Amino acid sequence: MRRVALIYNPASGQNSARRASYVDSALAVLRKAGIEADALETHAPGSAKTLAQAAIRNGYDTILACGGDGTVHEILQPLVGTEVALGVVPLGTANALAQNLGLGRDPVQAVRALLSAVPVEVPVGRIFFQSTNGAQSWAYFTVAAGVGADALLMSSMDPGLKRRYGYALYMLEAFKIWATHPFPFFDASFSIHGNGSPRIEQVSQLLAVRIRSFGGALGVLAPGSTLRKRTLSLVAFKTRSRFQYLRFLLATLAGRQTFDRNIELLDADAVDCRAGNGASADVFVEADGEVLGTLPARIELARETLRLLIPPHAQP
Repeated sequence: MRRVALIYNPASGQNSARRASYVDSALAVLRKAGIEADALETHAPGSAKTLAQAAIRNGYDTILACGGDGTVHEILQPLVGTEVALGVVPLGTANALAQNLGLGRDPVQAVRALLSAVPVEVPVGRIFFQSTNGAQSWAYFTVAAGVGADALLMSSMDPGLKRRYGYALYMLEAFKIWATHPFPFFDASFSIHGNGSPRIEQVSQLLAVRIRSFGGALGVLAPGSTLRKRTLSLVAFKTRSRFQYLRFLLATLAGRQTFDRNIELLDADAVDCRAGNGASADVFVEADGEVLGTLPARIELARETLRLLIPPHAQP
């Protein structure tokens, strides 16, 4: 790192009152190490991506995403396929990528850890979807992408309440969805290692996981998944049973989840998802916790890679 742009979201997470202090301390750490560093504040949804594009044009070699996974998601979009490195500083409600990289929850300590980090070329996922205006669009992702109830959960989150209550709001909304959502089936067509015809299943929820651990209570969701993996780790819920959903969640929280014919863990090169016959409602699509649109969707690995700052002690 020689010239760093620290892009931060003043409205991310539950510590917004201390945000300026964290950012000033992070800049001090970087400058003390002899690094030219500037802080750039987001002002609206989508502005983190715009700031990242400007930082690339202005010759910054590293961009630090200071916020949650949503802020990281915005910033990585123009970085994929470039020589500019991405570092993650945890300042959001959910900091799954930072936790996976062993960066903890203290943003200043995370910046200190990033001083000795090495930029590593990692594969990223790409998801195609139907946007709210009906057009086809796509986005890169690093943590996970989901189709179904998890995306519905993200769409139901009020940003103000999320900042105020954090994970407690996630739990409340998740319970409401579990108790009331019908978990409609949609069709998922899996391309597995280029072998012949795709495998087609009816599923009510699909997750493509790119990280080893989400940290915190959730921990490991898809055993065997890592940022360096060249295939998708997919968790396919081939059931509408509330009991099966609850059992899987409780087992995951306990670190003892198992997979069976109802909830399957599989590797694939890509998966195409379409609404099934008789579907009466939109099925939502999300990536890195950000609601993107609805079906139809395709999830795959991108040909381009991301230069990600990974501390020496991390096991991502």
